[in-house]
Amino acid sequence: MPQPTPVQHRLVRTPGGRIHLVEQGTGPLVLFVHGFPESWYSWRHQLPALAAAGFRAVALDVRGYGRSSAPAAVDAYRMLDHVEDTAAVIEALGAGSAIVVGHDWGSPIAAHTALLRPDLVTAVGLLSVPYAPRGGPRPTEAFAGLGGDEEFYVGYFQQPGRAEAEIEPDVRGWLAGFYAGLSADTMPRGGEGSLFFVPEGGRLRDRFPAGVLPSWLTEADLDVYAGEFERTGMTGALNRYRNVDRDWADLAPWDGAPVTQPALFLGGTLDASTTWMREAIEAYPTTLPGLVSCHLLEGCGHWIQQERAEEVNRLLIDWLRSPAVGVG
Repeated sequence: MPQPTPVQHRLVRTPGGRIHLVEQGTGPLVLFVHGFPESWYSWRHQLPALAAAGFRAVALDVRGYGRSSAPAAVDAYRMLDHVEDTAAVIEALGAGSAIVVGHDWGSPIAAHTALLRPDLVTAVGLLSVPYAPRGGPRPTEAFAGLGGDEEFYVGYFQQPGRAEAEIEPDVRGWLAGFYAGLSADTMPRGGEGSLFFVPEGGRLRDRFPAGVLPSWLTEADLDVYAGEFERTGMTGALNRYRNVDRDWADLAPWDGAPVTQPALFLGGTLDASTTWMREAIEAYPTTLPGLVSCHLLEGCGHWIQQERAEEVNRLLIDWLRSPAVGVG
């Protein structure tokens, strides 16, 4: 087994500015795309494992995060812009093509890069958030019908400055509560109310667990995440949510379109993303016909590649080495 090369940080030019990435190893390119509210650092357990297994593992900071460009315009965070960034990174790395793996918001970014740029994406891995093709009503209209008297979190994030006013006075504390609230060992149980709904006049953080970190998150890890957002602010990250209706319009030509490359899906049984979107998983024979491997990890929450790093690494490498993917 090859010894992994040291981690290297790079900035690459894209049509939207620059993307910061972290690279380790040599071999077939596997590109990791994080979600909200995270960074390349969310893949810290995967980079050395895949490098040791003979892959070129690269994790990027999505636009609006970390050292990547953060355009001022809200509409600069459309899905089409993220696809363009991901494609530009693959091309800048000179690999010709890549396997793209995404978590949370990174999952639909990975899926849509595969859908729109099949010339560049040979296989796609989706973590926590299932692929669901464009369709149905306008997203914000659908979200407005959820929660009764309470407001669904995506709707709460829509107005620029509103969520920032909650988060930015105490970035570290807010992140700690959000991570804990969606982790298997610290998420609320029973009647505490859903973390995804905001009561009238309340805040999202009002239902976060207080004073506890999940087992996968050390104080030093939290410092890394908090340090990035304390420097950049939260607007770039939140602007992804503020484009769901624009995405719905932009992607109309691909309404109902399947992603056909060899695929992997990993989710946690305690993750609301996999329970709310159960029908999307059940539709995979139609929407993800190249699905090679699908695993729901029992007792796992949302931060799957950090909560279950060794298990996820094994499943990723097994999938990459499968005959269908054919790169291992």
